[in-house]
Amino acid sequence: MDTPLTALMINCTLKPSPASSSTHVLGEQILAALAEHGVAADRIRATDHRILPGVQADMGEGDEWPDLRARVMAADIVVLATPTWMGQHSSIAQRVLERLDAEIGATDDDGRPTLFGKVAIAAIVGNEDGAHHIAAILFQALNDVGFTVPAQGSVYWNGEAMHTVDYNDLPETPEKVAQATTTAAANAAHLARLLSEQPYPA
Repeated sequence: MDTPLTALMINCTLKPSPASSSTHVLGEQILAALAEHGVAADRIRATDHRILPGVQADMGEGDEWPDLRARVMAADIVVLATPTWMGQHSSIAQRVLERLDAEIGATDDDGRPTLFGKVAIAAIVGNEDGAHHIAAILFQALNDVGFTVPAQGSVYWNGEAMHTVDYNDLPETPEKVAQATTTAAANAAHLARLLSEQPYPA
């Protein structure tokens, strides 16, 4: 645990601040679990920022993605957290993925893709089905642009469909969610340290 690490949680809720957000609650629980492994935390609520549509690193005047991108680049671990709507990840999460697409052709000073060496965790909440489907989409996209996915790297909660109880309404964290959070955080921190100490070949 000697190598210092940082994590960035990108909360892709549709609710702007300061509205309560189940996505925020689960994301913060993951950041707390990462902190137990010496990982410092940063966080973004994406809907609070003007992220223009497109697949370039900078879409021009008024685009706030370049500043957010810098925070992604500074992190060793990215926690991409999304609610479930109509069985899918949020439109905000899709916008973030589309902007990360610009990294496919970008390289660092050693010729490696810019996101090589970074680890991704998926966090998914919703009172309807879809978590496994969403995790598959997020991980495929994140891996495609260069993130590495740790073993059992997704954490999710599906509430009962068509009911009104949200994750942030629960009196305590369900045991299985807590276990998944602990595992994902431990594996992500372990993997990020390995990649920091022994990067992918150029």
